Amino acid sequence: MKEKRILLIEDNQEIGRWVQEELEKRGYVVRWLLSGEEVENDIQGIHVVILDIMLPGLDGFTVGQRLKKAAPSVPILLLSARAAVDDKLQGLQFADDYVTKPFHLDELAARIEVLLRRSGTGLPDRIKLGQHILVDLAGRTVFNELTGEGVALTGKEYQILECFLRHPNQILTQEQIWMAVWAEPYINGDKALSVHIRHLREKLEQDPNAPVIIQTVRGIGYRVKI
Repeated sequence: MKEKRILLIEDNQEIGRWVQEELEKRGYVVRWLLSGEEVENDIQGIHVVILDIMLPGLDGFTVGQRLKKAAPSVPILLLSARAAVDDKLQGLQFADDYVTKPFHLDELAARIEVLLRRSGTGLPDRIKLGQHILVDLAGRTVFNELTGEGVALTGKEYQILECFLRHPNQILTQEQIWMAVWAEPYINGDKALSVHIRHLREKLEQDPNAPVIIQTVRGIGYRVKI
């Protein structure tokens, strides 16, 4: 599994420390800076930038524009207490996403994964599941080596599977999966996710009634072991 390296630029000590610690618990490598001065020197090898707008010295808009010139392919996620439409429009002229404070870490992590997926960062091209399923992430295909046939997944089924693969061996709650795939808060009691999981098991598992690829962790959620 490739490292997923985050550059966090946040001058608030409490928020910066909290975001760094929580993201590192989720497996990211986080470099935290208190200002954006000479930040172009710190962009090498970074996969996603998390940038606060209200910074000492150079503001986030200026820093973001400099970063985009220095590394145009690296996605930038803006953090701000400003919720005004004009601020968002100004930020999104160069940034790839915009999150308003206060925010939930699960949402932030989900948005990071979306940016990583768009930029093609973080996973090997092929992943083996169980004894017979081969997922080609580069080609977005799934192959059953026992039958010698491709596995046809719907768009949402593939997105859910990809969400699991981007969090290998990690237990994901329904809320986390929903946010990552649908990009909106999960409504308690909604059965859509469990239906998609059932259909995935029918297509991937040798015995859907005794799944070994997509495992249920009772009372918490699901996980996929790699």
